Amino acid sequence: MEFPCSNTHRAITMGISSLPGCLFLSWSLLLISPAWSFLISRQFSSAQSGIHAFQYETFYYTQQVDHFGFFEDLTFKQRYLVSDTHWKNPGGPILFYTGNEGDITLFCNNTGFMWDIAEELGAMLVFAEHRYYGESMPFGDLSFSDPKHLNYLTSEQALADFAVLLRYIKTTISGAQDSPVIALGGSYGGMLAAWFRMKYPDVVVGAIASSAPIWQFEDLVPCNTYYQIVTNDFKNSGPGCSESVRNSWAAINRMAETSDGLQWLSGVFHLCSPLKTKEDVISFKGWLSETWVSLAMVDYPYAANFLEPLPAWPIQVVCKFLKNPNGGDKELLQNIYQAVNVYYNYTSDAECLNTSQTASGSLGDQGWNYQACTEMVMPFCSDGVTDMFEAQTWDFQAYSDECYKQWGVRPRSSWITTVYGGKNITSHSNILFSNGGLDPWSAGGVKESLSESLVAIVIPEGAHHLDLRSNNANDPKSVLGARALEVEYMKKWIKQARRGKI
Repeated sequence: MEFPCSNTHRAITMGISSLPGCLFLSWSLLLISPAWSFLISRQFSSAQSGIHAFQYETFYYTQQVDHFGFFEDLTFKQRYLVSDTHWKNPGGPILFYTGNEGDITLFCNNTGFMWDIAEELGAMLVFAEHRYYGESMPFGDLSFSDPKHLNYLTSEQALADFAVLLRYIKTTISGAQDSPVIALGGSYGGMLAAWFRMKYPDVVVGAIASSAPIWQFEDLVPCNTYYQIVTNDFKNSGPGCSESVRNSWAAINRMAETSDGLQWLSGVFHLCSPLKTKEDVISFKGWLSETWVSLAMVDYPYAANFLEPLPAWPIQVVCKFLKNPNGGDKELLQNIYQAVNVYYNYTSDAECLNTSQTASGSLGDQGWNYQACTEMVMPFCSDGVTDMFEAQTWDFQAYSDECYKQWGVRPRSSWITTVYGGKNITSHSNILFSNGGLDPWSAGGVKESLSESLVAIVIPEGAHHLDLRSNNANDPKSVLGARALEVEYMKKWIKQARRGKI
């Protein structure tokens, strides 16, 4: 099957050609939700239900804490993982995972696509841990102690780590000196993969950037697109489903007006901590919002494990409980409970639901929250009309004030577009951007090819970087086609590099 890039540089769409087109945040969860949205990508098991026991060796490399200044000469140990099982010939390719916001072993074990294709490409696999995550702490226990120690947590420093590490690998591993390197990553890791190719084209010959929202900055895309995608996922999964969620907010507000209503809500939702205050209700609604977004991101065609086991196509299962959006408040909210119970208690083992048990409560949220308060400023909003969430405008000043209160720093909203070029990236080459039609983060993704070597693939039935997960018998044809095309392009880049044409 061939998927040629047309003269108009449209996206290569694997199946039905339709992509809806961002995320509002309750201010109480302002700095947590973006972290969760990325972090959730690494909690899911590979393939069917369990994490594969992939074989790799663990190494540590001494990195500069500051690559861009010369006064301080501090260093730290960066962890990286290597598998050379299928790397048999000198000059064989290296597939390099650009680690994102979390423990690198989790990304290693959950990026089955790389392991699936290693033999075919005869590739060495390298998974590099991002500074300030996992074991790669520049200042040990003091790394998050104050803004001074956190000052070196940036994407630019992380990319420099990757470049220096690869230089070291290629000079110390016999036969690797002439090995072409391809960067791969998903979500924030996908952004890093794309930026790595842009900033260090001499180091990596190409990049696979999956679910990489490199345009979710400033005003490059409308701030309300993210939640519209989530809404469409629910709307298309069952009659009355998105309307039930939209109507639930007002129902919650009405019930929360009295102490009896708060007690009723706490009981119906089997909350471990009863709702007592206005702030509790705000947090409760934020927890529900995160749940709906989480379900959109993990709407996979097969069962998967993370916080709890989930069924295949979980939104369709959830929507079975949300068919009557116009019932009374109590009936509607009882149905909402049944729906969220699919996410948090599908096995019916939990005695109560803990509203602090969201995907944002995972490893790495502290680091990403800091990054979101410095350079990773992504505007999100909703209107409650074209989406199923409460209306929320984007207020940068309030965002900045919250960042200063939490971290003692203020964000620079235009820095990422300044340093990486925003939408002006056509001078670059050999980057393949893949996005799933079900994935909210596709809102900020590159969904139309920009040139013959800046290629966009759209996977209509794909949730968050489905293409980087292991092959599964229930995978839709669209993701199988996307993976095949990704391999095709990687082989092309490898040949180009060997001919000196990169």
